Amino acid sequence: MSQARMVVLNEAQKAYGNSGWTLCFQYCCHAYSDKTVEHGYRFIWRIPATGNLQSARGQARIPSIKDINELTKIAQKRGLGTL
Repeated sequence: MSQARMVVLNEAQKAYGNSGWTLCFQYCCHAYSDKTVEHGYRFIWRIPATGNLQSARGQARIPSIKDINELTKIAQKRGLGTL
């Protein structure tokens, strides 16, 4: 299994109220130790106290915005994502 180095190429942010947490949608380059490269998107949170990215298990690279739209439409049809 090769390791990846993440390079953020672009980022959109949305702050969430007074909590200080910020959700980031990032376009990234994944450079693997086996010399392969993949580009994709990810969602990741910034920690309020430091502004650093929260490294947490379960984060996944999302290959394209089309995939995000398709997945969110499926989730909405299933009733997920509603408050």
